[in-house]
Amino acid sequence: MFSIPGKQAVTITPAAIQRIRSLMEKDASTGLRIGVKKGGCAGMEYTMEFANEINSMDEVIEQDGARVMIAPMAQMFLFGTEIDYTSSLLESGFKFNNPNVVDACGCGESIKFKDISELEAERVEK
Repeated sequence: MFSIPGKQAVTITPAAIQRIRSLMEKDASTGLRIGVKKGGCAGMEYTMEFANEINSMDEVIEQDGARVMIAPMAQMFLFGTEIDYTSSLLESGFKFNNPNVVDACGCGESIKFKDISELEAERVEK
């Protein structure tokens, strides 16, 4: 796993905690697994799915009854991210405030991350 001792991989805002807990209860799931995959015009996309079990390589974040599991491949890309949930008249959804993103497409559905060697170098410095 990719982590820094004593530091959570991601943080979760109160609004996101409330929404994750609500989804966990509604689906009777163990938590919400987040990850990244190739796709979209900027190169990568976030993934989210209900999870009924915790994989041994998942990074598990538990906060006020909300549980998020970070898939192994995504851990480096999501480190330092704040997960928020916003709701308005036009749309609602999770928002990832990710310091590792260097570019995003116009619609906001896909992102481009810093180069892997750059991400590794930054983690070593901390």
